[in-house]
Amino acid sequence: MKKFLFGLAVMASSMVSTTVFAAEGDVHVKGDLKGIKDSLIVISPGETRRYKLDTVLVNNGKFDFTVNVKQPTTIQVYTPGTIRKIEAVGFTLIAVPGESAEVTGDLGSDYYFSGSKFYQEYNEVERAMDKAVQPLRELTKSLDARLAAGVSRDSLSKEYQAKGPALQKQFVDGVMNFIRQHPGYEASATIISQLGDLDKMKEAVALLSPAVREGRMKPVYQEPIDQMEQYNQQEALAAKKQAAGLMAPDFTLTDINGKPFALSSLRGKYVVLDFWGSWCSWCIKGIPEMKNYYEKYKGKFEILGVDCNDTDQKWKDAVKKYELPWLHVYNPRDSKVLEDYGIQGFPTKIIVGPDGKIVKTIVGEDPAFYSFLDETFGK
Repeated sequence: MKKFLFGLAVMASSMVSTTVFAAEGDVHVKGDLKGIKDSLIVISPGETRRYKLDTVLVNNGKFDFTVNVKQPTTIQVYTPGTIRKIEAVGFTLIAVPGESAEVTGDLGSDYYFSGSKFYQEYNEVERAMDKAVQPLRELTKSLDARLAAGVSRDSLSKEYQAKGPALQKQFVDGVMNFIRQHPGYEASATIISQLGDLDKMKEAVALLSPAVREGRMKPVYQEPIDQMEQYNQQEALAAKKQAAGLMAPDFTLTDINGKPFALSSLRGKYVVLDFWGSWCSWCIKGIPEMKNYYEKYKGKFEILGVDCNDTDQKWKDAVKKYELPWLHVYNPRDSKVLEDYGIQGFPTKIIVGPDGKIVKTIVGEDPAFYSFLDETFGK
């Protein structure tokens, strides 16, 4: 099964003195899978770094390895080609101390978990979630294929907006119904993070039996809820800083020629502040359309690219490589510009009016940006 996550997964709820978590221990994983060659890469928590990579030998699809974890933890198992980004083949599982898992099937299509009682339940969870998400997965697959075939992004976005919410609700209902019907499954706690909505996640936690809710699986749902609460707080603060009608904070950064450049020098023009980086895949994917619109409405607005989290040389190389015709400045890591604008993700485009006030903020490679340009300058 291929997992489909709807957004940032998160957990909340404080620890109580009566809570007992699993002690640190080994997790034994063995499998017999089609679709793999001679090795797999296991990504698990590290001691001195955030994670470690171990190579596991595979013989005719069979493998056997053990990982040591301090508490129930997600681990990833990928082919070397996936690590090198030339394919996308692998699986994830919740590694639980003291448990043993078996994985069988075809890594390129459907695979199944068995083993100890926890992983038998875990397999039921995976099957149920796969069924619940299938309609939404088919829609997104269809839209991606049609986009690649040349169908306009705007029309596909409208189609998703018309069909997607109902299918996403169907998925969420599937998750909630499974937990409601299996409150005593420890594996039910592993799917709460996929709900992607803080209220729904807390509602799902309440559905768990007390033994599961306060037992060893608590970290699996708790951390995502905590993260979601923190994310929501940051989003609320960002919304205040990016609100339409606010004066855009002025800044002076170094331009591509090594000279100081002030945002206020563009007063009197519409300006798109494009917060991006050469490392950001969605930023790069959006460049062709940005270049088209920059030419389409040439002279009616200016783009000021604000490079973030690059080295100075990588920034300059990217501007040259992609032949970006607009203005550029480099934002060093000690700058407060990202904080002043409440930037939470990349790319973020903040449109500033001729009066220096924020008109609109668009996060991600969203067709709404181009719709705004057409509505504003296409009259």
